[in-house]
Amino acid sequence: MLKLAIIIGSTRPGRKAEAVARWVHEIAKKRGDAEFELVDIQDFNLPLLDEPVPPSMGQYMHPHTKAWSAKIDSFDAYVFVTPEYNHGTSGALKNAIDYLYREWNNKAAGFVSYGSVGGTRAVEQLRLVMGELQVADVRAQVMLSLRTDFENFTAFKPDPHHEKSVNAMLDQVIAWGGALKTLRKK
Repeated sequence: MLKLAIIIGSTRPGRKAEAVARWVHEIAKKRGDAEFELVDIQDFNLPLLDEPVPPSMGQYMHPHTKAWSAKIDSFDAYVFVTPEYNHGTSGALKNAIDYLYREWNNKAAGFVSYGSVGGTRAVEQLRLVMGELQVADVRAQVMLSLRTDFENFTAFKPDPHHEKSVNAMLDQVIAWGGALKTLRKK
């Protein structure tokens, strides 16, 4: 069975990413076609990229990098939950992604974003990064508005129609994740 990580892509105090990721996880757990795990980048205490050797070499020096590498390598696909800050993803998520290279290769990714315009610009940037990491990102994505899906811009209260979008995105991530898993076995 495929293993998918739902990555909480913010470490900011008062972040909304954790509530959004837990909501995605609850929807995902109703499915029987993959295993889903929440992964919080905050738990790995990754400082600004501090490895002396480029990640593509896979020669990690620090325990935090080795732990992050092992966790990410254990999955077949990813769902990135990202806020949009200043027309981009969070610095913490970009930093966490940049720590690794091979661990991401030939896997699939989907996106759940939130912001004043649904976080679409953050996802546009992440799609560029995924291409460089040889990650197949899927077309379907979930876009949440701070105006309509967060009560008073704070409490997460998603419109029920978003559940269909989550499942459509997961359908694509699972299909691509399964196809790419056969590639990694060669």
